[in-house]
Amino acid sequence: MVHEVRNQSSVSTFILMGFSEFPHLQAPLFLLFISIYTVTLVGILGIILVRRLSPKLQTSMYFFLSHLSFLDICYSSVITPKVLEILVVEDRMISFNGCMTQFFLGYACVITEMFMLAVMAYDRFVTVCSLLLYTVAMSH
Repeated sequence: MVHEVRNQSSVSTFILMGFSEFPHLQAPLFLLFISIYTVTLVGILGIILVRRLSPKLQTSMYFFLSHLSFLDICYSSVITPKVLEILVVEDRMISFNGCMTQFFLGYACVITEMFMLAVMAYDRFVTVCSLLLYTVAMSH
């Protein structure tokens, strides 16, 4: 009877190296990334707010644009906080569950965004090809 020996090790955390070779760049990169992230969030929230407040923007095209903007907020909020954390803290680790959660959420946002773009393309197709029937087919 031969017993087969197998490797029983498993990974529970990952060490994220990031910019560890250039520690003098971490503070400027943190400031750059946080400012880009803040400007992005303010701009996208502005798009959503303007669409909600303006009665002229209550069409299907702007409806889809505001939802696409919301997806952009979700997508950037999945990735950016961990990047900012890597630049600030010394302990640059992520658990396996955290990594898989971040991957799944990012993947879900990308897939949802692709479907949203397909719906937007179909909406524009119907608008161009059936201009007179579009107002009958689409309700407010």
